[in-house]
Amino acid sequence: MARPRRYLVCEPRHFAVHYAINPWMDKDAPVDTARAARQWQALIRTYLDHGHQVDSVPPVAGLPDMVFAANSALTLADRPRKAFGALFHAPQRRPEAGEYATWFKAAGYDVYQPEAVCEGEGDLVPAGRYLLAGTGFRTTREAHAEVQEFFGVPTIGLRLVDPYFYHLDTALFVVDDAPGDDTGNGTGEATIAYYPEAFSSGSREVLRRLFPDALLATRDDALAFGLNSVSDGRHVFISPTATGLIAQLTARGYLPVPVDLSEFHKAGGGIKCCTQEIR
Repeated sequence: MARPRRYLVCEPRHFAVHYAINPWMDKDAPVDTARAARQWQALIRTYLDHGHQVDSVPPVAGLPDMVFAANSALTLADRPRKAFGALFHAPQRRPEAGEYATWFKAAGYDVYQPEAVCEGEGDLVPAGRYLLAGTGFRTTREAHAEVQEFFGVPTIGLRLVDPYFYHLDTALFVVDDAPGDDTGNGTGEATIAYYPEAFSSGSREVLRRLFPDALLATRDDALAFGLNSVSDGRHVFISPTATGLIAQLTARGYLPVPVDLSEFHKAGGGIKCCTQEIR
């Protein structure tokens, strides 16, 4: 069932591709900033139309990737007022962490500054009783240990092996939380969708064992940023070109809500990248 969510976003006022830190970024392929602004505004309207709360962090000149709010932190519903912050891999993005930490502190959160490289919800995905944690390109295994100590939640490391899926949230998303997870009393059997070939063989086996009923995406749907989606448990805000995954979600009884964020694909981001969930 759908559950009202609270999302943190950042207006793409300064969004551009000025450097290349993943295979999607091409400095010679200019961003249509007006189109990007329209797409982002459409995403925000869609969230509001579906009953969700949206808060915003002011954009900062010189930080073109600040629009990708998901990378800034992690919060958990059963650990109120605690936020695990970020330490970005790329020097160009490191100042973003302080801007988001300022927002969280003003909102009353105890913000932990990681010692190891960690990129927030980009690589940390709450899934029922577990916290799934990506590594291989950005967030390190040392950060997995830090976040487990901070939240006291079992943290499952997953190795990413395809550079096009450099963050966990480009290769996997939670479609539906396990019932009761918000109070810590759920079964932990969340429903997820993922692209198996984005992961090492051992990590694929871990996912198969933990989530035997997962939706499996094709490479085409993954490259369309279909797994960089946001779900409220009923509605799935998803790239309109991930047609195979949309069909799978519909067959399972979910309601896909297509939102085009294709201009952000030029920087390797999509719907989830632009959306930090405040739990």
